[in-house]
Amino acid sequence: MTSRERVLTALEHRPPDRVPIDFGGHRSSGIAAIAYARLRRALGLEERPIRVYDPIQQLAIIDEDVLERFGVDTIELGRGFALEDEYWCDWTLPDGTPCQLPVWVAPERQGGQWVIRSASGHVLARMPDGALYFEQCYWPFLEDDDLDRLPEAIQENMWCAIQSPPGPLVAGEDGPRRLAEGARRLRGRTERAVIGLFGGNLLEMGQFLWRNDRFLMLLAAEPARVHDFLERLVEIHLADLERFLGAVGPYIDIILFGDDLGMQSGPQISPAMYREFFKPRHARMFRRAKELADVKVQLHCCGGVRPLLDDLIEADVDAINPVQISCVGMDAQGLKQDFGDRITLWGGGCDTHHVLSRGTPQEVRRHVQRQLAILAPGGGFVFQQVHNILADVPPENVIAMFDAVLEFGQAFPG
Repeated sequence: MTSRERVLTALEHRPPDRVPIDFGGHRSSGIAAIAYARLRRALGLEERPIRVYDPIQQLAIIDEDVLERFGVDTIELGRGFALEDEYWCDWTLPDGTPCQLPVWVAPERQGGQWVIRSASGHVLARMPDGALYFEQCYWPFLEDDDLDRLPEAIQENMWCAIQSPPGPLVAGEDGPRRLAEGARRLRGRTERAVIGLFGGNLLEMGQFLWRNDRFLMLLAAEPARVHDFLERLVEIHLADLERFLGAVGPYIDIILFGDDLGMQSGPQISPAMYREFFKPRHARMFRRAKELADVKVQLHCCGGVRPLLDDLIEADVDAINPVQISCVGMDAQGLKQDFGDRITLWGGGCDTHHVLSRGTPQEVRRHVQRQLAILAPGGGFVFQQVHNILADVPPENVIAMFDAVLEFGQAFPG
């Protein structure tokens, strides 16, 4: 099978020729730039500039030689853009490693920290010295939540304003044409499954604008106002979806939405609250995506979300990541048994919370092979570690993790 065929076969709940592997196919299956520099050295690969395409999480673009070494079957749509040196500027990672950032991201020094401002001048994000990523520090609706300002407020929060490629390269009236051209070029030069990052966050967008605690209180105390907000937000998302899939729909295989509904101990909200506020609106977006293009819908959704999985499946989600197996209710065996024939478990292949960061290479290998024995049979599974590989993960553990998947794949029972 080609990589694309392998991934799509798994998404159709049929056995592929080997376990499909995602590494860097989206912004929650990648690797911190600090760890990536160490990984390249450990693999004995030539030195090259480390490009940080996601400044917030400090995630590196994974180069073709590493993708080939680990048999990676996915690629993110953004890899079709900002390929030339002119789109990158020099910076330095917190450990002193030289790197490059997109030219449209301009961190500034302010006291003992780096900050990133919005176009209007608000400090949206900060990374204090000693930290390894940027954190949000401005919430546009915290003091004045005028819903008529929603389109502007969306651009005044960290997660929307600090863009990864293609970013501003596809802005303006000519943006859809440039977006389509870049997507077509990428499709033409790869047999990997192409993942288009869309977003469409609902619960999280409320938290980005009001702050987590304030938005959760708003859900409980002012439901009518939240419904008004969500209706306005969905209309914005649907308009963006029409533009996005109108340009890239023929060239991507998977569209990725996002909404972190869970915590370590279970869902952030009750199933009843999910059904009232979010499920109907998720369903509208997911189904519209499938009307606009021949794509599978993947939802990035962290945390212990087992109580919400039946509803997400009914809302038309095809795959969920990162399958956070260290959370309450997220035991791999139970998830595979109860949901494995109805939703693709895109992740859960290696516990980054404890095993990948703290185990020995031998412990990582044994753990991964146990997870694969549970999750891989019958399809409906794509290997991904639980969320990104963080800066402190030893490169030997990363190599052991992917080699375990490739070893398992050689004897994949199907």
